[in-house]
Amino acid sequence: MILLLSAAHPSDDLRVARKEGASLAEAGWRVRHLAPHCAAPVMLDGVEIETLPPGLGRRSRWGKLLRRALALRPAAIHASEPDSWAVALLAGRMTGARVVLDVHEHYPSRLDGRLPALLRPLGRAALRLVLALMGRMADAVVVAKDGLEADFPGARCVAARNRALVPPGLHPRQHRAGPLTLLHLGAITRARGWPQMLAALALLPPDTRLLVIGRFSDGSEAEFRAEAARLGLADRVEVAPWMQREAALARASSEADVNLVLFQPGEENHRLALPHKLFDGMAAGLPAVVPGFAADVARIARTTGSGIATDPSDRTKRVAMGVAGRRAAEGEWGWAPEAARLAALYRELLAPRARAGRRAAEAAL
Repeated sequence: MILLLSAAHPSDDLRVARKEGASLAEAGWRVRHLAPHCAAPVMLDGVEIETLPPGLGRRSRWGKLLRRALALRPAAIHASEPDSWAVALLAGRMTGARVVLDVHEHYPSRLDGRLPALLRPLGRAALRLVLALMGRMADAVVVAKDGLEADFPGARCVAARNRALVPPGLHPRQHRAGPLTLLHLGAITRARGWPQMLAALALLPPDTRLLVIGRFSDGSEAEFRAEAARLGLADRVEVAPWMQREAALARASSEADVNLVLFQPGEENHRLALPHKLFDGMAAGLPAVVPGFAADVARIARTTGSGIATDPSDRTKRVAMGVAGRRAAEGEWGWAPEAARLAALYRELLAPRARAGRRAAEAAL
């Protein structure tokens, strides 16, 4: 069994469970995701879901993750964030399981908001030393974005980058003339551009709407609603309740016209971003407005013709960009090549264990 271990990512996380876990299950392994509680089914895309009790503190989560990993004795542990990396490395040492660290973000820059400016270089350097050590202790490091491997010198790094996963049966947007609906998918914060969204909406024709499908992950929803009211936009903004990914994309492809990816400068993770919201918008057939400083996001929009910083009211451009985005989501920017690379890594890591198991079974006959 391959155990997906998460200390913070929800049990139905798109990358962890629905891309990586589902791909490994499809390749023939039994896969279980042990993660914090959320309203996910017990089986999701071929992945067994086991959730931690709600309300656990940080240390309690670590202890529960470790005890379950030891009890399950998996062949491999695939850990999704630094907290679970530490647990996985300890469990791997105690059980002999292979350990793979899954790197989603540029972690050294995450310290910048927590340290005074004078201490940030020292903090980054110290964290890089820890990351390098953890990477060398693991059997492999899987990176979600190009550039993240630089923090893991000496480790075996394999790319399984964020890419588009088009749900079966999702029909791309049929763009028509008429009032526009702007869309923001996924986690939304000040740093992800909601002040800029509202400021832009205030300048657009009065029949233009903004649809937000996702949660405010920085606690700023009350400020968002107050600012919308101050600008006279309250009746033009809808914040949809939480919904499953398939339902969210179905609504996006039937109602929205332009996908907004408005990361703001100042965070390294924003510069390196390969966000799900971009690829989900492409899967729904929506053109994107993207930030130019986010190198890969801008490159995808430019090279695939799926988005640009331009006037979204031009229907001809919207149709062309939407079609180009869907084509790219199903082709060169799809998840399939990344899934194949991830499965190949596990075939290599687990082959010796499989051979040893067969030899032990034969000896027992």
